[in-house]
Amino acid sequence: MMNESAQLSLLSVISLLSFFVALLISKYSNKIGNGIILDHDFEKPQAFHKELIPRSGGLACIISLSTFFILYNLLFKQFLFDYFILSILIFSIGFLEDVKFKISPKYRLVLMIISLLIFINLSSITIQSIDLKFLNTWMDNNLFSTAFTLLCLLFIINGANLIDGFNGLLTIHLLLINFILFFINLNNGHETLTTIITAQIVILVTFLLFNFPRAKMFLGDSGSYLLGSLVALNIINTNNLNPQISSFFFCILLFYLFFEVFFSFFRKLYLRRSPLKPDKQHLHMLLYEFLNRSGRFKDSNYLNSIVINLIYISLILPVIFFNDNGLICKYWFFSLIVIYMVFYSLLYSFTKKQ
Repeated sequence: MMNESAQLSLLSVISLLSFFVALLISKYSNKIGNGIILDHDFEKPQAFHKELIPRSGGLACIISLSTFFILYNLLFKQFLFDYFILSILIFSIGFLEDVKFKISPKYRLVLMIISLLIFINLSSITIQSIDLKFLNTWMDNNLFSTAFTLLCLLFIINGANLIDGFNGLLTIHLLLINFILFFINLNNGHETLTTIITAQIVILVTFLLFNFPRAKMFLGDSGSYLLGSLVALNIINTNNLNPQISSFFFCILLFYLFFEVFFSFFRKLYLRRSPLKPDKQHLHMLLYEFLNRSGRFKDSNYLNSIVINLIYISLILPVIFFNDNGLICKYWFFSLIVIYMVFYSLLYSFTKKQ
């Protein structure tokens, strides 16, 4: 009971702290470096705002998370090294971009790969219990295991950054994933991971108050990288702690983040464009254009986020009841690819006809 009481007290403190940190940073972001953190670029493909809004959400999140790590260590004598080192490394890469320290997409990718390799080697993180026998055999090889883990992290981190363009889109999406992970770990008695995920949920909800439906601040690259990396680590740890659940179920949870990057990469190669440069042909952007052109919605920015996440959760919920059935999860995962392709094709055809 003492342990539960301490956990609740810690989460209560983090709830209040994260709100006031977000409030102060939102209010005074324009004074940081003479407004260096304000988003002035209204012409970039992923920009859907017309006023100066600070890209300071990541800064608010890292302050709240760092405080959580410190207090958790003081209360429970356990330093969450994996989460701490990943947070600092990945946040730093995105924050350079947020403060206008321009790094080309190619070099930013190289920097991210180096940072993730440092993290993987320092934390000795591995992905266990994969529902493909040949992969399980290959995962015994340290080199292959490192490369596989690196690719998984890269896909999810960049997927989070890619869909972060509309008010609440990424934040709501990560909340849905983390809520599912929370209940899985809670029901299976994994208290430490449950507490870590709960702290992230608290921070996400707090940020959402300042980003949805009207944005007072954006996550920025630092925030999307940071929160994307954390949800990826949550998935890996949940998969490892709950071997009775199909690894394909966790692939389903991450489907939108993963496949958006995967599909975008090959789509741009097919069109002979650089896969590292942004464009306006992503699913969430096509849906935004569709909603606007339908004439029913004057400004569908936040509505776009609601629609996409409603579609996502409607496709995810049924398979939750079969999360321990590897065969069903495999078929469901590949069915999602078909659904995505059909939906994307319909939206793309509509926008091209207009």
